[in-house]
Amino acid sequence: MAPAPDLPSDPRGRPAGRATWTCPFCALLCDGLDVAQDAAGGWTPALAGSTCPRMASALAWFDARAVATTPSADGRPVALPQALDAAALLLRESRLPLFGGLATDVAGARALYALANHSGAVLDHAHGDAMTASLRALQDRGAFTTTLAEVRNHADLILCIGTQPSHKHPEFFRRCGLADREQPCTRELVFLGTPVDPAAALLANARCSEVALPEGEDLYQTLASLNALCRPRALADGNIAPASLRDLSARLLAARYAVIVWTPSTLCAQAGGKHAALLIEGIHHLVKTLNRTTRAGGLSLGGDDGGNTVNQAITWLSGVPLRTHVHPGGLDHDPHRHGTERLLRGGDVDALLWVASFTPDLPPPASPVPTVVLGHPALAASMAGRPGVFIPVSTPGIGSAGHLFRTDGGIVLPLTPLRDDGLPTVAAVAAQLLARLRQAPAATEFAP
Repeated sequence: MAPAPDLPSDPRGRPAGRATWTCPFCALLCDGLDVAQDAAGGWTPALAGSTCPRMASALAWFDARAVATTPSADGRPVALPQALDAAALLLRESRLPLFGGLATDVAGARALYALANHSGAVLDHAHGDAMTASLRALQDRGAFTTTLAEVRNHADLILCIGTQPSHKHPEFFRRCGLADREQPCTRELVFLGTPVDPAAALLANARCSEVALPEGEDLYQTLASLNALCRPRALADGNIAPASLRDLSARLLAARYAVIVWTPSTLCAQAGGKHAALLIEGIHHLVKTLNRTTRAGGLSLGGDDGGNTVNQAITWLSGVPLRTHVHPGGLDHDPHRHGTERLLRGGDVDALLWVASFTPDLPPPASPVPTVVLGHPALAASMAGRPGVFIPVSTPGIGSAGHLFRTDGGIVLPLTPLRDDGLPTVAAVAAQLLARLRQAPAATEFAP
């Protein structure tokens, strides 16, 4: 277990009793947050100048008096070694297990991949649908991506397509420099196909406007029209497009650096779970079109709950992304057939290993198959009445150290623990399960 921050030698010159912390609860990975030591010697994260509701909601679950820290097997409390034996037996007897949820950090992803290799498992993340749509669009169209720092330093026009960023990422506008009162820089914020984000409307450094979808058109058609209007050889008769879209295309082309923002999970919901990749592909096409005459970049607000992290780690280790079956014959990547919902609904898998180490907001899906949950202690209740094993694990950035990939690509941030919660990490549990599976199978009795 990594130690708590060494306060007196804080390199940023903060006084004793204060340190910095990185929030692991969304893919923005807000860092440099002030952490104060309370009277009892504990650590209370406090974001200076803001009260992120997502962070506050997640932190509220880390009251040791309110959650269970004891493993269980088939509803009975057991010691950790017994829980590991029961989980290993379940995986050993499985014909095709599914490793789902996968809300963990880099070390957890690496250890789970090794376990999947031995178990012949399918790997999919809890946000697999949105991640698959994003990956498909990237494979088919390519992308010009940008970073939060580039948005903060250079973007003069930010176009949010079908999304209100603060709904899932409350600190987004602050991270873009729009809430900086000491160095104000007026930006233009445009919301296409959605009302102005309420959080954006309160910003002093932003000019906000809304562009509604033309009557009778959906977001697919609107993106196609906007792409046509932004081409170097625009529509021969631009008047066939609504004046609002013609004005938006002119503003995009006149911008020094336009940034297109979207939330994959929101677009998936709007598309009814189908063809969201076509929406994202249309956005990539728009960014590429703009780059013919000006400068533009795309920023996808996805990869929460370790989604980007696990996908990056698995792709690096195997050469293919998530929704892959790892088996003795090799690797079978199928983004449609290997989705969690489809596999469970069709009865294709006979065991589920569910990983959710950050918050209790990702309970295992309802399923009759035996389930092993490596999760936040508050997820113990999700195992009531269902066969399987529950093992509480430490949350990276709260009770253990770790590393996560940020939403804007290849930026990896270290997570410093606030306290020692006494719980094993996902990586440690996966490693112990693998060690048991490599041993000769043996019958095991579990005392209540």
